[in-house]
Amino acid sequence: MSTERRNPLPASELSAEARSLYSQAVQDGGRLTGRRSPAADQEEPPLRELLDLGLLQPEIGLPGTYVVKDPQQLAETMTLGFQLEAAKILHRSIATSQLLLELHQEYQDHIVHPESGGTVEYLQGRWSINENLTAIMAGASHEMLTAQPGGGRGEDDIKIAIARDLEFVERGGTIRTIYQPSARYSNPTINYVHAVTQGGCQVRTLDEAFAKLIVIDRKVAVIATGDGDDRDRAAFVRDDAVISYIISVFNSQWERAIPFTGDHEIPPQVVSSMRRQIVRMMLEGIAHRTIARRLGLSERTLARHIAEMREEYGVETLFQLGWKIAQAEGSAN
Repeated sequence: MSTERRNPLPASELSAEARSLYSQAVQDGGRLTGRRSPAADQEEPPLRELLDLGLLQPEIGLPGTYVVKDPQQLAETMTLGFQLEAAKILHRSIATSQLLLELHQEYQDHIVHPESGGTVEYLQGRWSINENLTAIMAGASHEMLTAQPGGGRGEDDIKIAIARDLEFVERGGTIRTIYQPSARYSNPTINYVHAVTQGGCQVRTLDEAFAKLIVIDRKVAVIATGDGDDRDRAAFVRDDAVISYIISVFNSQWERAIPFTGDHEIPPQVVSSMRRQIVRMMLEGIAHRTIARRLGLSERTLARHIAEMREEYGVETLFQLGWKIAQAEGSAN
């Protein structure tokens, strides 16, 4: 007699023949007799279905005889078994999900995003910008890089900058600053440069366009983002990769810049470079006011440069001036 445990089948898969056989067994007093050997490979299909589902059970000691089981009792037993199995599956599902989430986080940390990015905070208004900048500077002590386009700075700004920057130097910090060449014509800026260079800072001028920025201790970069009427707007960047790139650009500009120690005497190469830019922009048809703003000059200073160039080269028209300068540079090369 077979004692092998059978796997229950879903009731929906019980055939009409198996239902009929079960009804017959119930009507015959709960027993089914005169069947073939109960070996699994010899049982007729309807009988096998009832045995698999548990609705029939072999009678011990009577081969070929089967006893019917109460469907309600069987249902309760099966339901409990299904619930236990479901609980095991749910527990396994939760444990597996937790494990995969932990591994996913490791994957994210080292494959997708090996390092988390920093932040960029935008501030509007000079007061708000200066307040945040002062707070950052109060805790700084290593290095400050600044690029200040637009020519000379006002006396009030210069006084604040001198006090702030010298205090930073006293804490052991170093400062490197880049101005446009026109800053050499500004007395307040000259006074600032003289004061800070005496304290060990370095200042240079560069006859190229560059953005206004401050980098503090290589941790925070403050970049002017506004333009025109919205120029009092800045981005405070705290992202190592971005700051590293900004510093590399600054260092490249620094190498091309000319030292400025606060002397009133302007190096000849600075003057000639600025005047070449003036002539080039005038030949392009750019208005005097725009040229002055791009170079950080006052319109009066720009007019003086143009007058001195015409007198130096003995010309009357702009095109003659451009031709003379080009000719002079060609001879020098």
